[in-house]
Amino acid sequence: MNTTGRTALATTLAAFLLAGVGCSTKAGDSGGDTAADGVKTGPGVTADKIGLGALTDLSGPYATLGKSIVQAQQMWADETNKKGGICGRKVEIVVKDHGYDVQKAVAAYTEISPDVLALPQVIGSPVVSALLDDVEKDHLLTFPQAWAASLLGKDAVQVLGTTYDIDMVRAVDFLTRKQGVKKGDKIGHVYFEGDYGSNALEGSSWAAKKAGLTVVGQKIKATDTDLSAQVTALRKAGVKAILISAGPSQTASLVGVAASRGLKVPVVTSAPGYAPQLLKTPAAPALLAMLHVVSSAPPVSSDLPAVKRMVTSYQKKYPGELVDAGTLSGYNAAELMGRDLKAACKAKDLTREGLVKAHRSQKAVDNGLGTPQDFSDASRPAAMAAYVTKPDKKATGGTVLVEDARALPAEQKFLDSRKK
Repeated sequence: MNTTGRTALATTLAAFLLAGVGCSTKAGDSGGDTAADGVKTGPGVTADKIGLGALTDLSGPYATLGKSIVQAQQMWADETNKKGGICGRKVEIVVKDHGYDVQKAVAAYTEISPDVLALPQVIGSPVVSALLDDVEKDHLLTFPQAWAASLLGKDAVQVLGTTYDIDMVRAVDFLTRKQGVKKGDKIGHVYFEGDYGSNALEGSSWAAKKAGLTVVGQKIKATDTDLSAQVTALRKAGVKAILISAGPSQTASLVGVAASRGLKVPVVTSAPGYAPQLLKTPAAPALLAMLHVVSSAPPVSSDLPAVKRMVTSYQKKYPGELVDAGTLSGYNAAELMGRDLKAACKAKDLTREGLVKAHRSQKAVDNGLGTPQDFSDASRPAAMAAYVTKPDKKATGGTVLVEDARALPAEQKFLDSRKK
């Protein structure tokens, strides 16, 4: 994204300030007061408000994603409050921009954590990893906008949908079934250093071995935006397809350079690696011809009734704004958090521990916005099924469905192998 675009995002999205919703000044103090309505409460909850927090990226490499998620979750909060709120309380969201900087994110967490009940949005695997111990200690239910398997296993942290490794198992399956990749071939995998890339590589390497393929890895940094060297290496290696686990700008560079140099092979990424804004760049023709996206979320252009309602509401609330995968991801996370809050209210326990307990009690959750999810086992991905989509200029959200969500026997075998 260029400087003008980033500045516009930062200017457009002033933080939704939240004040006076906390009952405690210590993040680790879960409280336990009983309100007049008989509901047990703690930090982030008063007689008339429920405070939620978002640690997002509005000025870094995922600024486009952050903007969409923030606006979608604020739309959910406005809709919820218009209907009377939850448990007789209005929902308020405080948003902090960390710019994909871990130190800024840690400082922001320290600032807002005493006054919120949960975090329906935290962008970035490195950020969530840095906060894991504090989040677990504080019993602060957190939905990362990150899908690394390293984030599993914490009661207070819920990775929604599939993890990066599961996505890559699905991607390799798609390449071998539909894209002509066969036993003995080499496939490239360009990936960010850190949890995101290493987890994705774990999945691709396992699946490739099972399929008789060889993975040619190319590790990059989040600051790398020219992937010419990586394309040169992959072309020399003779790869028949490429996986990429990085950001949208890296995907655009990879696909655009590959096409210009005659390496016109199938390319597959997961949801964080694509943004419809790329279709307005010089890389658009190559993306349309070569790229597919694997995700546990359906395309925004889906005919699913709940998705269509969300799109209509978003377009009405934010006229002229692009509806993308981040919009759906953010709204889905907020809606699922709302279900948890309602369950905790029904149990008369809006403490942090009460909310985590309510969340973990939910199985086979299907809100119509994606694949059904099971939150009962913190050690496993919430979903195993993933869609395959591809870029499309005319489609809402910039992608259309290629294959419906499906879970593979290979994915279960992969999880079993990871336990050994």
